Amino acid sequence: MAGLLEGKKGIIFGALDDQSIAWKVALKAKAQGADFLLTNVPVALRMGKIQDLAEQCNTEVVPADATNLQDLNDLFDKAAERYGKVDFILHSIGMSPNVRKGKAYTDLNYDWMQKSLDISAISFHKVMQVAYQRDMVNPMGSILGLSYIAAQRSFPGYGDMAQAKAMLESIARSFGYYWGSKNGVRVNTISQSPTMTTAGSGVSGFDAFFDFADKLSPLGNADAESCADFCLTMFSDYTRKITMQNLFHDGGFSSVGMTESFIESLGERSES
Repeated sequence: MAGLLEGKKGIIFGALDDQSIAWKVALKAKAQGADFLLTNVPVALRMGKIQDLAEQCNTEVVPADATNLQDLNDLFDKAAERYGKVDFILHSIGMSPNVRKGKAYTDLNYDWMQKSLDISAISFHKVMQVAYQRDMVNPMGSILGLSYIAAQRSFPGYGDMAQAKAMLESIARSFGYYWGSKNGVRVNTISQSPTMTTAGSGVSGFDAFFDFADKLSPLGNADAESCADFCLTMFSDYTRKITMQNLFHDGGFSSVGMTESFIESLGERSES
């Protein structure tokens, strides 16, 4: 449907390169009539290709560390100057030093764990708190965070990111009450399939995660393009009564215990 986001303004956090979900959201949002600012931490701006994305979307990149309140206030200053208020915000941010450095879950560096929580979850609260206190989101707007099912289940190798995603989802529920009561703004998280992105590839055993979920899901894994489409739906007026939810976008993986083909494959292994 053309023009799904016509006239809507937003901020997209976390685009790094053309594999990023946030990158694909930006391209699709632009095609559907939205205007938005792109933002990421300065080091990501140097490492990634976000300036190329900004040119494609005819917008600008505002460097900002989402864990830094001054950076966030500066970002919202820029948004206010350009748009007044915004209609949607995407939080696509996650990083764990423990996971990156291969630390076992039974041997975490707790300073790094605090950093994981601050970057991957508490930053979501900070973004919303600054926006809330400054009244920066239009009535019936939409705020989204990207999550993963490790918030509810144990996945060896995902490390302290599991706690970060659980906190992210909890923040959406808690802050969603205040936003909804204030002016009807929706706050949700999308629990996405394992997705072939630069960030995802940093998780130990990611290929095994991906293959396992793909085989168990009746529809197969949802790719980044599909997730971007879902994000646009959540930004649109068609989902104006959905809030404080963790929405599984995973091909059915979250509801499946076992499949016949998977049982058969286990039997074949035991016979061999």
